[in-house]
Amino acid sequence: MKTIGETLRELRESKGLLLRQVAAAIQIDPTLLSKIETGVRKATKEQIINLAHFFKADEKELLVLFLSDKIVSEVQDEILASEALHLAEKQIQFNKKKKKN
Repeated sequence: MKTIGETLRELRESKGLLLRQVAAAIQIDPTLLSKIETGVRKATKEQIINLAHFFKADEKELLVLFLSDKIVSEVQDEILASEALHLAEKQIQFNKKKKKN
């Protein structure tokens, strides 16, 4: 599976764009964009949205990948990660139903 950084790099390279061109378009430093692409730094949600708009990519898809990377980085070394994720999913569904009522 690709990370958000790898996906962003593929999008940029598929359009034949340089780091500095994309960074300038979304008003961030090219070094920061490079670090996001290589996984050294994490993008913000706002940066992901701006990149999705710039690349005319599916915003929802990029945001899901962004959130997935955040979750994985937080729990990947935990023995009980899968069980915790399963419980968290149940809690999210419960909270959604609770808010509707």
